[in-house]
Parts: sequence; C-alpha cells; structure tokens
Amino acid sequence: MELESNGLKALYRNRFDKESEQRQETWDVLCKHFFQQWVPADAVVLDLAAGHCEFINNIKAGRRIAVDLNPDVKVRAASGVQTHVLRSDDMVDIAEQSIDVVFISNFFEHVSREVILATLVEVRRVLRPGGRLLVLQPNVRYCARDYWQFFDHITPVDDRALLEAFAATGYDVVKNIPRFLPYTTKSRLPNGPALVKLYLRVPLAWRVLGAQAFMVVTPKQD
Repeated sequence: MELESNGLKALYRNRFDKESEQRQETWDVLCKHFFQQWVPADAVVLDLAAGHCEFINNIKAGRRIAVDLNPDVKVRAASGVQTHVLRSDDMVDIAEQSIDVVFISNFFEHVSREVILATLVEVRRVLRPGGRLLVLQPNVRYCARDYWQFFDHITPVDDRALLEAFAATGYDVVKNIPRFLPYTTKSRLPNGPALVKLYLRVPLAWRVLGAQAFMVVTPKQD
C-alpha cells in the first residue's frame, strides 16, 4: 500500500530538507547540460511525482506543470509552474493529448507494479502524438545492496523490466542508458556544479558510477 499524502510530507521533509540547496544546484546543471536536449523551448512539460520540483523548477519550457500526491508540491514549485495534487494513474485535471514531454524521476520503486502500468497508460493519454516520456529510475541490478535502504521502496525495478512495461503499455524506446547517474545524491555523484558538469561529459564514468537508468520513450502510433 502506497503512502498517502500526509505520510509523504513527513517522510520527504525528513529525508531531503537538509540537502535541498545542494540538490537544486545539481539539478540546475543536470537540466542545462543533459535533460534540456529532450525538451523544446516551447514545449508543455509535466513533471510527474515532482517531489521537491528540482526538475521542473530548472528546465526551460513554454509551459511547466508539476503533479504530485504530496501537497508540498504547491510550495516547492517555482513561480510560473502550475501545480496539481493528483495520483499518477488518475490525472483528472490534465487534458488528453495536452502534454509534449512527461518527466518521471525516482518514482516507480515507490509504487506497485499495477500502479506503474496504470501510470504509463495515463501518461499515454495526456501525451500528444509524437510526445516523449523521460524516465530516470534507480536500476536495481546496479544498486541492489542499497536499494532497500529507504523505507518506502516497495518494488524492485531494473532497465529490463522497464522495457517490458513500456512494450506492454504501447511505447517505443528512443533512448536507453542502463547506467547514467549514481544511485542517490548521497552516493558518489561528484559534488558541486563544475564536477557534475564534468561527469556528464564523460560517459565512461557512467559505466563505473552509474546506478540509475535513463530512458526516453514515445507512444506507438496507431
């Protein structure tokens, strides 16, 4: 059973608030020097399970939307970011085929397999034809020792399982990087914007330090 909104508020405040500034600096670099290539400047972007809004606050886009079950999303989002407190598999306030890019980071490990599949179906509903889903996900086959260190991790997910989930819900895979970022910001990700930028420029380092998969998929055309 997934944690409800009040439980999420307490859990994530305890986990992340002390390192909030460092995380924002890291995500500023990640967006500018990696994720932005997948997001056109005029795109409508939805950050699903947005958490502390590190991605949506730092990405450049024509319209930015943050969705999370945690009500804190309303105070975490930057000025100009629209917020909705919604389930990932029931985004009732988001119109069909209204979104160009959906971003999901470090979320699927927190929910059941049934919710993962239902979320992917719901993302297909809101994406425009030719739209993209970007997924950044801890890859359990490279971080199995530490995967369960967090109390709210309930489903083991790796890149191979995600490929099956995408196929089952009607997506084509555009990009698949099984090893990209380290497991957490508390692990071996270089500290400081300059070192993070350097890390992004050296894919060989990803093969050693990377424990999160990055995938880009697009809905199959009927």
